[in-house]
Amino acid sequence: MTTCIVIPVYNHQGVIVSVIKQLKNFGLHCFLINDGSLTECTETLKQIAMHESDWVTLLERKQNGGKGAAVIDGFRLAINNGFSHAIQVDADGQHKLEDIQRFLGVSKQSPAALIIGQPLFDQSVPKKRLYGRQFTNQWIWINTLSFSIMDGMCGFRCYPLAAVDELLKATNIGQRMDFDIDIVVRLFWQGVEVINLPTDVQYPVNGVSHFNMLHDNLLISRIHAQLFFGMLLRFPKLLLRHFK
Repeated sequence: MTTCIVIPVYNHQGVIVSVIKQLKNFGLHCFLINDGSLTECTETLKQIAMHESDWVTLLERKQNGGKGAAVIDGFRLAINNGFSHAIQVDADGQHKLEDIQRFLGVSKQSPAALIIGQPLFDQSVPKKRLYGRQFTNQWIWINTLSFSIMDGMCGFRCYPLAAVDELLKATNIGQRMDFDIDIVVRLFWQGVEVINLPTDVQYPVNGVSHFNMLHDNLLISRIHAQLFFGMLLRFPKLLLRHFK
């Protein structure tokens, strides 16, 4: 069991250096995916990759393709380099990175499972984002006929890459902010066990968010609709899982 870290980065030059410093002590290889960032962030990532070349690999995407596209490129890099698991971490400093040790422990006990962060928010969470998550999670429960996934939008996860590789070869996954929802539902459909791990999440003061309330909510609504029709096709199989 070999685990790496995958971080999609888009203009997070103000916090990514701190994130990398926090990750260094875990002794895990890190794949930084530069998703078409502007010059300042790109140069920052190049400096990180140069100074931390023994454990950081930088992949440059020429154009911004979205969070999902960047994470998927990171997964493919990890798979091609022989890693069995990948921990996805956001670049904006929201996550309590000390919990990586907990993710590793649970993943070691259940190596075939997808370990997903179940956010414990403080007062910094924007109310609109919180209500949006509640709406999304209700649709995820409908589209899985299950309460197994407690939060479908948290970008702090540990993936079993064999299952991810199988999914990516069979399905086109959402490329932007719909990615986290799409992949977790489809892995569940695929039969992957999901384990929820409570973890503190905070929204840093002056933090950089690329979530567009109109565009991304429309994108998420569309993925819920697509998954709903996919659920209908799988309804008997999903229902039978409750009786096993």
